[in-house]
Formats: sequence, structure tokens, C-alpha cells
Amino acid sequence: MARVTTYMGFTIPHLLRSACRLCPAHSALVVLRHSASCYLYSEWVISQAKVCGITNESETVKRLRLAITNKDFTFKAGQWVDFFIPGVSVIGGFSMCSSPGLLEREGVLELAVKYTDHPPAHWIHTECTLDSEVALRVGGDFFFDPQPGDTPVKLVLIAGGVGINPLFSILLHVADLHGYQESKGNGYKMGTVKLYYSAKNTSELLFKKNILGLMSAFPGKITCRFHVTQQSSPICEELQPHVTEGRISEKDLEKHVSKDTLWYICGPPPMIESISELLYNSGVPRNCVFFEKWW
Repeated sequence: MARVTTYMGFTIPHLLRSACRLCPAHSALVVLRHSASCYLYSEWVISQAKVCGITNESETVKRLRLAITNKDFTFKAGQWVDFFIPGVSVIGGFSMCSSPGLLEREGVLELAVKYTDHPPAHWIHTECTLDSEVALRVGGDFFFDPQPGDTPVKLVLIAGGVGINPLFSILLHVADLHGYQESKGNGYKMGTVKLYYSAKNTSELLFKKNILGLMSAFPGKITCRFHVTQQSSPICEELQPHVTEGRISEKDLEKHVSKDTLWYICGPPPMIESISELLYNSGVPRNCVFFEKWW
């Protein structure tokens, strides 16, 4: 039986790790700033949170908006949270799909959770309501957190299915960095970002309208190519210029290989393994490829 501690009215089982993830690659690159708190549970900040918004992102994915009560709670774009639910002994593990800037500006973060029988996901889809209270704890060393003095880099983000969540967080953070540069004229000078996002069909492409909006707001700086592998219905006119039928290929990616490009991949393990091997074979150094696997 796991040891338990009561925090802010919640019973939190320590080391009960039911979140389905593998450890992502590590890197010494300055753009990924690891801290001891990423690895030591005792130093992680736990916050109570209240559900303040629930929307259907797709037929199988709910998007939660959570108001954070602890002012010391922060995260980096790409990280996940342990999700503690009162009365549910299993801990959820969900990547943030919002930017750190949204938390700073409004005190909220967002999660997009696909329906499964996994108890935390099942609770979100069947029992969670506005004003439901949970607790959150940040973790993970898969993130993008450049500082003002860092050398500019380009990013290629590669997502499969709900693996878009941490990459959408990174994309929103990039938009914040561009916006800050344009308004203030200082801070980190971001390079270009290309997102490749694959799903079975366009109805399963999460955040697609938001992504189109980012491309429109930052032309040439943020671009995206959607890939669909089992599309049976016509593709809507708005998406058509940006959609390719078929999987992400070597030809798609090889044009982006350069010494100042970082690669972030999140999706099913077989996809990550095939794409990372493809990148290594194309000459991309292993310390420029970062991934998070979910199953």
C-alpha cells in the first residue's frame, strides 16, 4: 500500500504513478533548463485548482480550464501535471495544452483529455463539473524554455494524435515570445517554427482553428502541415491548403535539417521511434531530438 499524505483536504498517494508515460530524452543544450525539482517529488509545488471551464475539443476529447490557487505554481511549455482527484486513488498524468503565459496573465491553465477507461480520464468525462476541485503537481523534462540571452533556434514540432498537447503548449509559448519581441523589442529572439501534426482524420485534429489563427497572426514565423491517414469525408475549404493525406515522411522533414534546429516529438511510441530514427539517419544529432512517449 502506498504511503499517503493529506494536503489541502486531499489524500495524495505518493509514488502511485499510473500516468502512462516514458521518460523523454535528456539534453545538455542550454535551451532545456533542467532543475533538481524536476526529479525530486519533495520539491515540487502542489496546488489546489478549480475547474472553471469545460468544452468538447472533439467527440472524444474534453478541454478543461483550471483556476490555480497557489501563486508559486509555475510550469514550462511542454510539461505535464500529476492530477489528483478527491476520492480517486489513481493519479492522472496529463500534459498542459496552454502556455505558461496564460497562467501568468490569468491564473489558469488548460488540459485536453481523451476519453479512456483510465480512472482519472473517465472521471473527467463522466463526473467532472464546473467548480470541481482537484490538485496538481508539475513534472517532466520535456519542455522549451529559452532565456533572453540564449542563441536563437528553429523548432520542428511533430505530433501524433493527442500527442499534440505539449507541442501546442510550446507553440503558444513561441507565439508569446514573438509577441513580446514585437511589442518590447527585446527578450528571446525566436526562430521559425514548423508543426507537423498527424491524426486519423480532420475531426481528430485538436486545436486546428487555434493553429490556423497562430499561422495568420505570425505569417512565415509559425507554419503547420496537417496529415490525415484515414480521411473518408471531404476536407473543409479552410483546412485544405494545409492538409496532406498520408503519413509524415522523410521528404517532409529533411528540408528542415540544420545545425540550429531542435526537434520535439510526441505521440505513440512506434511513431516516435520511426521518426527519431529517420532524423538520426538524416544527420540530426541525438542531442537535438527531444521526445515524450505515451501509450
